[in-house]
Amino acid sequence: MIPADGKPTDKKTASEDQVEIGAEVSQDVQEEDCRELLKKREKELKDTQERILRLAAELENTRKRLEREKAEGISYANESIMRQLVEVVDNLERAIEHGEKKDENCEGLLEGVRMTLKNFLDVLARFGAEPFESVGVVFDPNKHEAVFQEQSPDYPDMTVTKEFQKGYTLRDRLLRPARVGVARNSKNNSC
Repeated sequence: MIPADGKPTDKKTASEDQVEIGAEVSQDVQEEDCRELLKKREKELKDTQERILRLAAELENTRKRLEREKAEGISYANESIMRQLVEVVDNLERAIEHGEKKDENCEGLLEGVRMTLKNFLDVLARFGAEPFESVGVVFDPNKHEAVFQEQSPDYPDMTVTKEFQKGYTLRDRLLRPARVGVARNSKNNSC
């Protein structure tokens, strides 16, 4: 209010003070709400960023695992056909053994079978399948299949003495175990 003399006074009414105080309190409350909301949003943002980083790392690990499985699948894709071809090699070897034991004159045929066997072994080697030697080495259940045990003074205990069927590996994986006879020379034969 302006008094009659025309000069304004600094006197405020009580209701005006209450309105002003209410506005200040309301502004403080709004600022506090905004701060809390900002903290909440910052925490949500941080959690979301961490989750995105974890998902990116998981995606990268999955990509690497799939690449490794793909490479391994390509390397060993021929495994089943190699098993079948090894059986053909066995038959060719048996034909050569049989031909060498006979007195008949079939040297030309034997030479042809030897050449065929060599070609088969070369093809197998090109694709990573190779035979491994067993006679004279220590019996390894991961590479050998024991057919029988025998007393043999020529070999130490648990040494392969005879090979009935060659074993093959495909790169670093066992394709087929060798079927072998094993020396058992221990004095305590409880088995």
